[in-house]
Amino acid sequence: MGDRLTTTKRRWRGATLLILLAVLAGMSGLTAASVPLYRIFCGATGFGGTTQRAQSAPSETSTALVKISFDAQTAPGLRWEFRPLTPAVSVHPGAQTEVFFRAVNHSATTVTARAVYNVTPAKIGIYFDKLQCFCFNNQTLEPGQKADMGVVFFVDPDMLKDPDTREVRAITLSYTMFPVANAPPQSAAASPAPLAAARSVN
Repeated sequence: MGDRLTTTKRRWRGATLLILLAVLAGMSGLTAASVPLYRIFCGATGFGGTTQRAQSAPSETSTALVKISFDAQTAPGLRWEFRPLTPAVSVHPGAQTEVFFRAVNHSATTVTARAVYNVTPAKIGIYFDKLQCFCFNNQTLEPGQKADMGVVFFVDPDMLKDPDTREVRAITLSYTMFPVANAPPQSAAASPAPLAAARSVN
């Protein structure tokens, strides 16, 4: 009888250990997946002002006008000048628009960086679509190099049908450039998106 109880206890302890290990593995997996899952969630819902990606602009445009302002910042420690060449534009929802941002590497070394972005008000993120953007790729600048980097976007006309966003007539698109550690070399003058390609400036 005692041997049976001992065997049962061992099996129970073994099963408990396996369950705990499975839970621990599951928690570790969720932690590792939390960032990409969060990005997917934001990209699908526009949460936090996350903009969308689109393949083409709508076939129709609205007669309404929306002012788009641009903001650019650099993370601490990144010795780049980074600014929009056009402070603001007025666009018709549905119309494709291209603007450029200028980056200058003021450091003595080649630096690779990447821009993160959002729009305000945050609720408009789901209706702000990018067709091409320098922010989709790492950007590398040599010491003293300048580059004009483009973004092609449109504001979805459906924003005018949404009770939560139809009153919006001013949007700010913001970028912050962060250094990328151990990033593969990629010239800022080269981009797979021809309309929004970065171009070196003398």
